[in-house]
Amino acid sequence: MTIGIIGLALLFALTAALYASVGFGGGSTYIALLALAALDYQALPVIALLCNIIVVTGGTLRFQSRGLIDWPKILPILMLSVPAAWLGGRLELEKDSFLLLLGLSLAAAGLLLIIEPFIKRAGGNEPPDRRWTSHRLFAPAVGTGIGFLSGMVGIGGGIFLAPILLLTRWANSRRIAATASVFILVNSIAGLGGQLMKSGLSSGGETILAYWPLFVGVLLGGQIGSILASKALPEICIRRLTALLILYVALRILLA
Repeated sequence: MTIGIIGLALLFALTAALYASVGFGGGSTYIALLALAALDYQALPVIALLCNIIVVTGGTLRFQSRGLIDWPKILPILMLSVPAAWLGGRLELEKDSFLLLLGLSLAAAGLLLIIEPFIKRAGGNEPPDRRWTSHRLFAPAVGTGIGFLSGMVGIGGGIFLAPILLLTRWANSRRIAATASVFILVNSIAGLGGQLMKSGLSSGGETILAYWPLFVGVLLGGQIGSILASKALPEICIRRLTALLILYVALRILLA
């Protein structure tokens, strides 16, 4: 399936508007659309990570202004996730290995989008599960694993982090959303840095320039979504539609 750059930019703008309207990033959807458009696999992480940065920067600033970001609690997660994301971005992967990893990651992301609301309801207002959250290695281990994967495939990682934090009742859902936003932002920056060092700044710059309409679409869509937040589709509808798209792309990649 081939999608023209303008058509892809419009899809990116629509995705950004929907996600920004409910405070999401949308990185997994961007990379699913890129894979569906049959772009060069080496360009996928660079484009997706930059789109992540554009979209979640505004959300992170809004969370910060509302006092929802607990920096002392978040820093242990970020401590090793940032260098891990950079290393993941630097890692050379053959096309078949990359596509297999991407397909599995998208399949996991799609399933998590479906089950996360149930996890959130199951957790309710229960206190944190100290068996996990009190362990000194919990936060660094979670951050390192997800950060490394994020850098390799170009998914910001919030889609994997949030369910883990919800399952362990690490914090309330609003603070977990704020934490995921910060996590996506810093790991996307680190992962993009690794990707650009791997491909070379000139090659990475050419990729960014070649697909500049996508970044404009994401920027405009994100702003529109923020303005129209009160008129957005329900969060559960966006999650289900996104999950269907991501699972469809994952199956296409894995069965190709």
